[in-house]
Amino acid sequence: MKTVLTSCKRIVVKVGSSLVTNQGAGLDLEALGNWARQIASLSASGHEVVLVSSGAIAEGLQRLGWATRPTLIHELQAAAAVGQMGLVQAYESCFRQHGLHAAQVLLTHADLVDRERYLNARATLTTLLGLSVIPIINENDTVVTDEIKFGDNDTLGALVTNLIDADVLVILTDQSGLYTADPRKDPSATLVSEARAGEAQLEAMAGGAGSSIGRGGMLTKILAAKRAARSGAHTVIASGHERDVLLRLLQGEAIGTLLTAPPLTLAARKQWLADHLQVTGKLVLDDGAIKALHEGKSLLPIGVTRVSGEFQRGAVIACVDADGRDIARGLSNYNDDEARRIARHPSQEITSLLGYGGDAELIHRDNLVLL
Repeated sequence: MKTVLTSCKRIVVKVGSSLVTNQGAGLDLEALGNWARQIASLSASGHEVVLVSSGAIAEGLQRLGWATRPTLIHELQAAAAVGQMGLVQAYESCFRQHGLHAAQVLLTHADLVDRERYLNARATLTTLLGLSVIPIINENDTVVTDEIKFGDNDTLGALVTNLIDADVLVILTDQSGLYTADPRKDPSATLVSEARAGEAQLEAMAGGAGSSIGRGGMLTKILAAKRAARSGAHTVIASGHERDVLLRLLQGEAIGTLLTAPPLTLAARKQWLADHLQVTGKLVLDDGAIKALHEGKSLLPIGVTRVSGEFQRGAVIACVDADGRDIARGLSNYNDDEARRIARHPSQEITSLLGYGGDAELIHRDNLVLL
């Protein structure tokens, strides 16, 4: 862990709702102050830190006197609007004590799937970091719906990590890290100190839901690490209750679970494609097409067995196998109607099928990324 983390310059730190709000009892100002102190110290030593913080809805529930998290989206949005005021005010106050400014950045999935808005968000964050301002990022819960929400801030943390090309994602939680089984149910479970992000057995170890306060669980953290690794970022999952956890991690101390990224990473444009969580179109591929994609080839229409959804030319669409498992994301050369007409046909028949010429590939390999 020492050699991996001590050389990191740009860091994304994600803190969960249970930590920020002391298990839903209201904002834990002492905890926020401790993180601000550690981040200020890292900033003074030349690190660039972005903070992804949950807690707006949980703080809103406390302010509104609601004992349980509501299920209606509009009530959740109202709670977020109320809680965000207190959350940002608290962070700004904590960082100001160390001579730093904080900046609120609220994101939705739509901000990161639209290429122009994606680049704008990237430019804003890198500019803030250049000004030594600490960006405080949260999902824009006041406007999201089920169709566009990230689902949890672990995923948001990974997307932000990729967005700004961070070196490491630190996920602080109320658990000590990833265990071989749920330690609350299996006393023989042991802590996984280090593994490679994306290894299949990690997901089996991490099964389980989140707390009543937050939406994430250990599985979302494992999947976030897998996503962050695509841009070359390592992930640490550690307890936010550990004294000076951020400072000790960056000094190389082994705390929690380190999930390392493989040496090969995606180019920025392909990373953007991979980070599309929701898509409007889907192509079901046969085994031959899947094999071709893994060999670095383009997707030809003959390998598509079914087309679903509505999409335009140039849209990001999903490629799945016969069982619905994600295989790839890519930019379609055809709209959904055209794709349906040419599916299962060789490329040389495209002109006769459509009445006009087109690309031989349904998705070109340069516009496609395997998941």
